[in-house]
Amino acid sequence: MTDQPQYRRRVGSVRPSHLMFTGGVGALVDLPNFAVLVRGIDDWNYDSFDWTDLKEPRLLRAVNGLLGDQNGSQVTQLRPAPWTDGTDSDPNGPAARVGVPVLPFPQWLRCTACNALGGLDSKIFKFENATPRRPDRARYFHESCTAKRKGKRPLAVAARFVLTCSDGHLDDFPYTWFVHRGGECDKASHPRLEMLDHGGNQAANVKVRCVNCGKDRNIRDAMGQRGESTLPRCRGRHPHLATFAPQGCRQSPKPLVIGASNQWFAQTLSVLAVPPTSGSALQGKVEQLWGDLQAATSPEILNAFWGLQQFRPLHQWSQPEVWEAIEAQRSGAQDTAAAQPPAYPDLLTPEWEIFTSPQVPEPTEDFALHDVPVPSALSGVFSHVVQAERLREVRALIGFTRLDAPDPEDPTLVARAPLSRARVPSWVPASEVRGEGIFLRVADSLVADWEQRVAGSAALAAHRDAYVEFRRNRYSGRVQDADDPLRGWPGARYIALHTLSHLLIRAISLECGYSSASLSERIYAGREDDRRTGILIYTAVPDAEGTLGGLVSLAEPEKFVRIVQRALRDAQRCSSDPLCADRLPRPPHEDFLHGAACHVCLFVSETTCERGNRFLDRRFVVPIDDPELVLLQGLK
Repeated sequence: MTDQPQYRRRVGSVRPSHLMFTGGVGALVDLPNFAVLVRGIDDWNYDSFDWTDLKEPRLLRAVNGLLGDQNGSQVTQLRPAPWTDGTDSDPNGPAARVGVPVLPFPQWLRCTACNALGGLDSKIFKFENATPRRPDRARYFHESCTAKRKGKRPLAVAARFVLTCSDGHLDDFPYTWFVHRGGECDKASHPRLEMLDHGGNQAANVKVRCVNCGKDRNIRDAMGQRGESTLPRCRGRHPHLATFAPQGCRQSPKPLVIGASNQWFAQTLSVLAVPPTSGSALQGKVEQLWGDLQAATSPEILNAFWGLQQFRPLHQWSQPEVWEAIEAQRSGAQDTAAAQPPAYPDLLTPEWEIFTSPQVPEPTEDFALHDVPVPSALSGVFSHVVQAERLREVRALIGFTRLDAPDPEDPTLVARAPLSRARVPSWVPASEVRGEGIFLRVADSLVADWEQRVAGSAALAAHRDAYVEFRRNRYSGRVQDADDPLRGWPGARYIALHTLSHLLIRAISLECGYSSASLSERIYAGREDDRRTGILIYTAVPDAEGTLGGLVSLAEPEKFVRIVQRALRDAQRCSSDPLCADRLPRPPHEDFLHGAACHVCLFVSETTCERGNRFLDRRFVVPIDDPELVLLQGLK
């Protein structure tokens, strides 16, 4: 927070997954006594300890597909969060200086005794963090306040409002400007303010008052569309980078409470470390070395480069094979740049091909599969059941958004805030988890027949209409998809597979003791030209719970039949019925993207579901409504 020793002590701790999904670079993290903002990766220090970057070429290529540029600037590393063991044993030792840097934010504080309101630059608040083993006692206090509590100066807490905009900027709330209605105080050049905060979660409970001139104003005047006119224009501030946008910002700022869930959304990519085929391994190496290989414009130039050290990994293939891969890479890059809009890279196809391959690949430290027979009782439902005895998932944080979550289909729809001051960072934060899983392939013919039955149904039409309305209402009014209102619509097949996945996750958590938060899902539904019917349920926690074999054992025929039967039986009844069973997306809540689904019967934790508990409907899997809508007819 500063270079003074006590300021560099630990002020809190979070899990690596928290830095990826909940509170990473640019996010506000609420600590016991104040709030902090995670700094950009330029300030993360890896010099004082040994560390190893995470090797996953497929993910690195995907990251560069979104962050790299045509000038050759590339992300070269996936780095774990800076951490080393030893802080608890010696809180003053070298390990205590290793961690993710933060700065206090918002930088306006309020005294809990006298209600004095001021910025850190006003010098009326002091910081103390004098107990190395108790970071929870780090706090700010009001030095000049006369009201002592148990012999200590009163606690100063974060003034709980900030400004943000849909371009990802964040700023302190302009209390002085706001209370004086855009003018200056008549009585003082640096007026003293106080905040009368009566608690609760309503802005109407908070009033700001100038002690010098007596003017006051309620925070509710800044809220809503009418309140935007009472606020100054966004300054384009990125406090995590200590920068301002060079050209300013065209967006109107919006006030937020510091604990608001929409102040930060992670934009991440994740892959499973699946073994590549020979062709994809070569293409992957070519993409990895493309910064140098793109200069090879002929086989003769490639031959001249062949002996260089950086090209040694290519020697396992012949020069003609490498040249063919170079030509494919060059033509593919030109086609993409010329015709295709920006899109997320396809990370699921290699996984789908491995899971559905008729030949199980050789086991590795990161990946091991075992085919199990499909139980006869479920032979008409599933065509393939695979135990994934070892899995490794690597996740990378590529940026974040504010106010609106990233669109799962269009990476450019919501403005991505940068992790670094560099236009293309040399590395991005990443994490890995090892676990196990079960892959299920639903019978293709079963799903195809079901899709034909529900294609013209009123229920599916309601879901489509809800998606159009959702797109129209979402993303701060930026969506202009008049020509393609269903862009990004996952389709009926996805809804059925996603619903079945949630039913199985809930049954698994009840059967074997896994919490649903320890599990995750990947849905392989494909597109119109490449239809897939796969579900992967796997452990996604960085501890021993996910690697003990408890999940893969449930794929054994007898247990698996019991799991599926229990999932379908429980899905037919919900304690919220008939309200839940009758629900379809319709006015006034027509942009809700779920039908017969709720927290009682289908919803799981946000870390488990890949689509935020959207695109779910029990009526498409079990008979609770029209039997023609049911995918798994006849099963109990």
